[in-house]
Amino acid sequence: MSTPGSAPVPMTIRWSGWTDVGRVRKNNEDAFLALEFDAREVRRLGKAGESSTQNADFAFAVSDGMGGAMAGEYASRIAVEKITTLLPRSFHLSAKGLNAGVNDVLVELFDQIHRALVYVGGSYEECAGMATTLSLGWFTPGWLYFAHVGDSRIYYLPARGGPLKQLTADDTHVGWLLRNGMISEHEARTHPRRNVLQKALGGDHRYVDPQIGAVGCERGDRFLFCTDGLMAGLFDHRIVDLLNEGESTPGSANLARRMVEESVRTDGRDNATALVVRVG
Repeated sequence: MSTPGSAPVPMTIRWSGWTDVGRVRKNNEDAFLALEFDAREVRRLGKAGESSTQNADFAFAVSDGMGGAMAGEYASRIAVEKITTLLPRSFHLSAKGLNAGVNDVLVELFDQIHRALVYVGGSYEECAGMATTLSLGWFTPGWLYFAHVGDSRIYYLPARGGPLKQLTADDTHVGWLLRNGMISEHEARTHPRRNVLQKALGGDHRYVDPQIGAVGCERGDRFLFCTDGLMAGLFDHRIVDLLNEGESTPGSANLARRMVEESVRTDGRDNATALVVRVG
């Protein structure tokens, strides 16, 4: 594993993504994104694949839109599309190991998405109040930089063992109660105000203050980007089981799809999205 400012060590990235409308909703307001980019261009990736950070960085994101009519679906799309415009111009920062520069880029990116959503929501009646969550990971050699707003999540399962770690903090009062040990995971999942957001991109929020962080990556580390609809049908221990099963059965084409389908069978009241990334 490298440290910020040291010579970067290239790594292989393997990913799979899947989203489902669920068994109740009529439209899917979730979205996920997989990108490969360098200083010159950005390339949209498929639902599953494998590549190297030798000459490019990678970005993965999930978002859960909110709003009347189709506004929520549109909001999540605006969020993921905006990502494609700023990151290529910032590729040289990660290449030089400039941790502070990457953090500034992520803050600026989230601010641009927030401003775009507020503008569109205020300009068109059918888009009034449109907002979205966003959990974004930027993979560079040896590191994952992440930014987050809302109640979608990024999980981290270290290759060296240890428990599943939730890197992001849910921007809800229920999430605060859970983090401070005042309620259990089961109580958090059944709490009547579990989906009431304190922070999101767009909507009536005056400013955005994303959570920013970084994690050193080693071979075998696994990351899960997911919306709250997936978590409604999968407890943390089951997420660990599925991630480990994916390691033991590398022939499985899409681990994310298995996660989403199981979540929908178990719950299915909301849209469900998963994006699984393995460092190798």
